[in-house]
Formats: sequence, C-alpha cells, structure tokens
Amino acid sequence: MDSQKDAFYSFIQELQDTITARLEQLDGKATFHQDEWHREEGGGGLSRVIQDGDVFEKGGVNISAVHGALPAAMQNYFKVPDADFYATGISLVIHPLNPMVPTVHANFRYFEMYDKLGEMVDCWFGGGLDLTPYYLFEEDAQHFHQVCKDVCDRHAVADYELFKTKCDEYFHNPHRNEARGIGGLFYDYCRATDEHSMKDWLEFQKDMGSHFLEAYIPIAEKRKDLDYTPENRKWQEIRRGRYVEFNLVHDKGTLFGLKTNGRIESILMSLPPTVQWKYDHHPEAGSKEAELVAVLENPREWVS
Repeated sequence: MDSQKDAFYSFIQELQDTITARLEQLDGKATFHQDEWHREEGGGGLSRVIQDGDVFEKGGVNISAVHGALPAAMQNYFKVPDADFYATGISLVIHPLNPMVPTVHANFRYFEMYDKLGEMVDCWFGGGLDLTPYYLFEEDAQHFHQVCKDVCDRHAVADYELFKTKCDEYFHNPHRNEARGIGGLFYDYCRATDEHSMKDWLEFQKDMGSHFLEAYIPIAEKRKDLDYTPENRKWQEIRRGRYVEFNLVHDKGTLFGLKTNGRIESILMSLPPTVQWKYDHHPEAGSKEAELVAVLENPREWVS
C-alpha cells in the first residue's frame, strides 16, 4: 500500500500533466519546456515553463519532492532542533499576455518532519489558489470563488470562509496596504485531529487540485480575445510589480525554496517577464484601474 507521501506525489504528477496539456491547448501556439532537476542534498523535481504564447506570456507548472537535513534557518523558523524533512508539492503561476486575463497562482503541498532516528514526528498539508486580475470583472471573481466554495463544501475538513479570510490576509502587501489580488483559498499546517484524518486532508487536496482548471480556464477563455491598449499593458506591468514585491518579500514558499537550496530557476519562475515600477503612481479617479485598487484595499465577499 502506498504511503501518504507517495500517494500525493503520484497525484501531483498526474495533475501536472493534466494542467499543462490544457493550458497548451488553450494557448494554441506555445508549448511547455521541461527541465528535470536534482537537489544535491536529496530529491529533485520537474519544471515545466511556457513562454511567448498567444495567450500566456509566461507560466510555470512545477512539481518537486525534496528531502534531507532541515537547514538551520528552517529549524529556527519551525522552532525545532536538528531534524530531517520531506517536502513535496505542485506550484504554478500563469501570467497572461492580455491584461484582461488575470494572473493565477496555485500550490498544493505536503510536508513531513523526522527525528534523527528516522521516526516521523510531524506532518501536514497546505496550499491554496488565488486570482490576480488587472481589470475587475465581478463575474470572474464570483466564478473563481464559487468553484473554491463548492470544493470546500464537499469536505468536512475544509472551511471556505476561514480559508478565504486566510487568503486575503496572506496575499497582502502591508507596505502597500493592498491585497495582491481578489483572493481565493489559503490553508497551512493542516494536521490530523480527533475528528479528521490525514486521509481526509489528502482527499480535499486532490479535489481542489483537480478543480483548478474549472476555476481558471473559463475566465481565460472568456477574456483572452478582448481588445486592449498600450495603456492597459502599462497598467498590467505596474500591477505585476506589486506581484513581484509580494513574492520576493513576503511569500513563504519562495523563502523556503531559497533557504533550502532549491533550484533557483524553478523558484523564480513565478516572476513575470515584463514589469514596471513607476514612481508614486496612482490611477486616475473613477477609472477602471482605480476600481480595481479600491477592491484590493478592501477585500470583498464574492459568494454567499
């Protein structure tokens, strides 16, 4: 019988294939370039990156399974003594060409920690998905959140309202006093309890991962052929700058990868290809750009 980590790794291998095939189909031009990599301390991964497509300017769908001694920086973070770890997951970020199509991110991961005798002393699931539009289409935000809520409602371990709130709190640039996007789900350190087993969490992870495409593809299909102007692109690139700020300053996954000698190209595949930082930039009052910022400064409820 497969262990929990083996079962999850098999799932994310299949999920990577499913997601990349569907994104290639939607793009119609670009295909994913694949790199298999190995980590000297133990483990490795498979990175797939798409670039310069008709729909997707840049995107990555990566899986990894790494293990070894927990680095000192991570021992301090987890407040544990000398320990070993195993971490596996799938992480994706898709940056569209058309500013009317939102950027999307998703991550589904599993972590185990062991003492020096090799006995597992802790394990947990974490993950989530979130949407980062450049122009606000309320029906898109509602659709994305409705798919998230429907999955949560099928699993006793999941709490849509809690995970939605955690997402709004996590994907937030406090130095800008604004959210990175319109949210989704975020959950971490999901462990077994008296009421729920790790298998319950595994089934939720698999269900949410399997519905990522349902949450995102209809939005991308609807918006990919809309007209846009050079000014729309300029705004997209300014907002991408805020995305970069979050990923490099606050994102725990990025920081974990950098502190555990992860593969730098895979870690930084989340960064968009073209970005602008305009000094003291503010959108014009009453504009579509200002409408988006107002929502980012005051997160909303999208589904009942």
